[in-house]
This record gives sequence, C-alpha cells and structure tokens, in this order.
Amino acid sequence: MNLEILINFAYVVAAGLFIFGLKLLSHPSTARKGNFVSAVGMFIAVVITLLDQQIISYQYIFTGILVGGVYGAWKARSVQMTQMPEMVSLFNGFGGAASLLLGWATISSMTEETLASGQPFVFVTVLLTLLIGGVTFSGSIIAWGKLSGKMSSKALIFSGLRELSVLHLITMVVVGFLFVTEPENTLWLYCIIAIGLSFGLWATISIGGADMPVVIALLNSYSGIAASAAGLAVGNTILIVTGLLVGASGLILTNIMCKAMNRSLMNVLLSGFSKPVEQGEVITGEIKVLPPQDAFYVLEAAQAVLVVPGYGMAVAQAQHAVRELHTLLEENGCTVDYAIHAVAGRMPGHMNVLLAEADVPYDQLYEMDDVNPRMDNYDVVIVIGANDVVNPAAKEMKGSPIYGMPVIEAYRAKTVFVLKRSANAGFAGVDNPLFFKENTRMILGDAKETINSLIREFGD
Repeated sequence: MNLEILINFAYVVAAGLFIFGLKLLSHPSTARKGNFVSAVGMFIAVVITLLDQQIISYQYIFTGILVGGVYGAWKARSVQMTQMPEMVSLFNGFGGAASLLLGWATISSMTEETLASGQPFVFVTVLLTLLIGGVTFSGSIIAWGKLSGKMSSKALIFSGLRELSVLHLITMVVVGFLFVTEPENTLWLYCIIAIGLSFGLWATISIGGADMPVVIALLNSYSGIAASAAGLAVGNTILIVTGLLVGASGLILTNIMCKAMNRSLMNVLLSGFSKPVEQGEVITGEIKVLPPQDAFYVLEAAQAVLVVPGYGMAVAQAQHAVRELHTLLEENGCTVDYAIHAVAGRMPGHMNVLLAEADVPYDQLYEMDDVNPRMDNYDVVIVIGANDVVNPAAKEMKGSPIYGMPVIEAYRAKTVFVLKRSANAGFAGVDNPLFFKENTRMILGDAKETINSLIREFGD
C-alpha cells in the first residue's frame, strides 16, 4: 500500500475517533469512554504525523509517550475536583502555547528565499496562529490564577484600560500587515507574539470571576481555532479537523452558557468596561438558622426533595454524602431530584461530573427549565453551596447586577435549606434575598459535616 494512502487513512481513522468521542462526551454515563476514544485518536494522529514528517526519531517519540502518559495518569488521579476548573484552564493554555510555538517554528524554519518569495496565505495563517495562540495562552494563565485563588477573582479595572485595549487592536492590524508583507524581518514576528500575549492578559484580567465559566469555554474555542490555523499554515489535515471540532464545540458551549446568564458574549467580554449597576433596594430581614437535628424532622416528613448543588459542594467534597442521603430519603418514600444550572460551579458541567462520580443516576438530574415549572410541588429544596444560581434578586431587584439572569426558583418551594459556611455573598459578590425569605432556613457549617449529621439522624 502507498505510504501516503496509509497516512491519510490513519488521519481519517483519527478524525472518526474524535467525532465519535465527542458524541460519547455528551452523556455522563459514556463520557469517560468518549475521553478515552478521543485520546486514542490523538495518539494515532500525533505518532503518524511525527513519523511522516520525520521530525524526531523513534526513541524521542517513545520517551515523550512514556513521560507524558505517566505524568498525565498521575495528575488525573491526584487532582481534586475543586481544582478541575483551573486544570482545564491550563489545558487550554497549553493548547494555545503549542499553536504559538508551531507558528513560530514554521517561520523560523523557512529559508530567506522562501520568506522573500512571498506566500501571503501561509503568512496570514501563521499570523492568526501566533495571535490566537498567544491570546489563548496568556488569557488561560490569568483564568487559572483567578480560579485557583492565586489572584483576586474580581475584575481588575484601571484608568486607561479601555484605551490600552483599543491600542492593542490597532497595533495588531498594523503590525500584522507588516508581518505578512515583510516576513523576513524577525522584528515583526516577535512584536506579534508580544501583542498576542499582552492582549490575552489584559482582556482576561478585566473580566470578573463570576464570568470565568464562560471565559473557560471561550478560551477552549480559541485553542481550537489556533490549532486549525496552525494546521493551515503547515498543511496538516488532521490538525485542521481537530482544531475545527474543538473550536466549534467551544463556541456552542459558550453560547449555551451565555444564554443561561441572559447575557451576550460581548457583554461578558466587555464586562470590565461596563458601568457599575447601583443596588436598587436594600435587603433587610432576619436570617433564620436551623441545626441539622431539626432539619432532619422536616426531611423525614418530606415527599419530594430537590437538591441544588454548587461550588460549595465541590469544596466540601460532599457529593458522596449527598448520594448517601439521597438513598436514605428514597428508602423513606421520598422522591429526590437534582437541579443543575448551566453555570453552577467554576466550569461547564462541573456539577454533572461531581454527581456522576458519586453514582447519582443521570435521569434524576434536571435542567433549570425542567424544575422551575413544578417548584411549588417540592416539600424541601436543599441548596448546597450554590448562591448566585438560586438568587431571587435576578427576578426581584432591578438594580441588581444579575437582574434578568435565569435562576433556579428555589424560593417558591415549601421549605428551603441553604447549606453554607456563612451568609456571605457568592462568587458574583451579590447579596442573596433568599436567605431572608420566610420559608428559608440556613444550616451553617461545612456541607459534608451537615449532611453526615442528617445521615446519622436517619440511622438513629
């Protein structure tokens, strides 16, 4: 068989595995298999490309596979679920950095004759690779810093930031034109790299932490677009296909999350430049604290319970305790459902992953639009560490920064238990009127300890 035909066949197989893997990733029960299938596809694509282009020798290929495989397996097993969002941010950043380095290597490997001959298409694709790769890398590092607590999650705004961003965009166009027309001048190459890295830094640092789930999805899309542009630059079909799949899926996810927040993508990206919204009314009232022992009697009599998980559940690592309480409630004749908001947690699908880890049946997980119409039927809603996604200020307070955002209407249930360490505002920094509702009881403390207390009460 002709070697070129064999290589193209391997690329087709790899692309098929990517698509099949994405399909499997759409359901929690098959997500792990989908991840493995996609990884096999990438393994085939990388090895075939390295052998075809004779980039490095066999011993380096096998050494890279061994070192990367061992480190990846260790990291996947050792990372805490609370650290998963920042890990995803780093993955996005590494993807952007790889594209940037590939674009840089493409130009650096060209001879002076090739550079002087003028290949506008190649130079334009390299330009896009460098810019998007740089923005993705530096933006992802900032997102990682915000999510991991290494830096403040608040939007960093300073005088002149708007003008700095406009200057970046103008400079991109001017220097980009010079790079395409004078590729032999390495000054423009380094300027483009610096501009991409700098723009990603300031563009992400001006976005508040509450918008980070959207930013992660968008940066994921950027990493795919950068990879696709890199594929066009070097003429690699599988890199183009892979990049397009990642870019398209990332944009779809970004759009879904923007709809869940009732905001446009431009509104999220320019949130640092928007005028602050003044609080329309002051929240007053008394927070009613309930000990777990008293909460048990309410749950024991409940016929329908809804659990609303949030980032606090991940911090407390309470998902397995929640599953145990779930089983006890069902044995007591109670139905248990879960309400999942699209932006709950710190990354897309965060709560789904946590609950799947605890073997919560997928058919008991419902989206916001499914539970809101029947919220009045629930005897108890247990809010575990979630705050902004159940905040009635989104519907009741026109002056609130989150006004108009679709939320889980937990306040309409007969009783609401809010499990939090304190009554402080959530990640978005917005006070929550739910805490002061007549039907709300706060159960303060570590969520895992609180749920374990309820489990012990059922046991007794």
